[in-house]
Amino acid sequence: MKRIEEIKPLLETPKRVVITMHQKPDADAMGSSLALYHYLRQKGHDVTVISPTNYPDFLIWMPGAKDVIDFESMQEKAFKALEGIDLLFCLDFNALYRTKSMEPYLTKMACTKILIDHHLEPQPTFEYGVSDTTAASTAQLVYETIYKLGDGDLINENMAQCIYAGTMTDTGSFRFASTSARVHRMVADLFDRGLKHEIIHSAIYDNFLENRLRFLGHSLLNRMEVYYEYNTAMIAIPYTDLKRFDLQTGDTEGVVNFLLSIQGIKLAALIIDRHSEIKLSFRSKGDFDVNTFARKYFDGGGHFHASGGHSSETLEKTIQHFIEAIKENEEALQ
Repeated sequence: MKRIEEIKPLLETPKRVVITMHQKPDADAMGSSLALYHYLRQKGHDVTVISPTNYPDFLIWMPGAKDVIDFESMQEKAFKALEGIDLLFCLDFNALYRTKSMEPYLTKMACTKILIDHHLEPQPTFEYGVSDTTAASTAQLVYETIYKLGDGDLINENMAQCIYAGTMTDTGSFRFASTSARVHRMVADLFDRGLKHEIIHSAIYDNFLENRLRFLGHSLLNRMEVYYEYNTAMIAIPYTDLKRFDLQTGDTEGVVNFLLSIQGIKLAALIIDRHSEIKLSFRSKGDFDVNTFARKYFDGGGHFHASGGHSSETLEKTIQHFIEAIKENEEALQ
């Protein structure tokens, strides 16, 4: 994979470009994609952003979000946008299977594929890119890429909002270990450009419906299990809970982080029965590597302290598999 700054000659003349992200995009996936979208449009390119699936309502405020094509519900429009493109930017994922039903189409495309991502072990599919696991967010990498291309002066208010939102959420509001001096220097630059951060915090964290809070209370009271002998906490959500509280995409975002606030807990797990499959989210503290854990036991992966996986078993069997896994890792969890 050639260095990301080597795409500069490709951007000197107008191109047809598609930017895509992982399925069920979070604020970093959406924020990084939209920041890049606004940048490339300023450079004179014809740019379309395609999400493999729908995305949370609390991201609709992002500048440009209403123009994002949902591949699952708008396939005809998505295929038209993909037809004959010159460049495909893949943001916040490292393997094409993370685009769900888009994967077979993207795999066969002959265009130049470019990666901007901060997850471990990227797939050898991309001709150009940056894969930096020390970065706090993909949004941060988009910001740095724009500077590497000599266009830092093009970062406007719309881009700043998207970059900040992606970085803020992926760092847990700047409290995770990935929040480096490099991150704070970037944020300071965005502030100097007039960024109003309080509006973004409110749009993301103060924008849920009542049912989401009731779901959270129910989950903490009735679905949480704590295994102190393994310094682990888990919330397992049956499909009936998703229906009972009428949860939408994004309503379970961040729930797993509450478990790490329990004294002594090193590993937190959120296990959700989404009917079609079981989805798992892992978070950790200290020296416990949930990327390796997710890869070994649940065909997943991600970051050292934040990763995900999935299971085709029942919820009950998945829970049992998780308990067996933490028993096998008892020494590492002490």
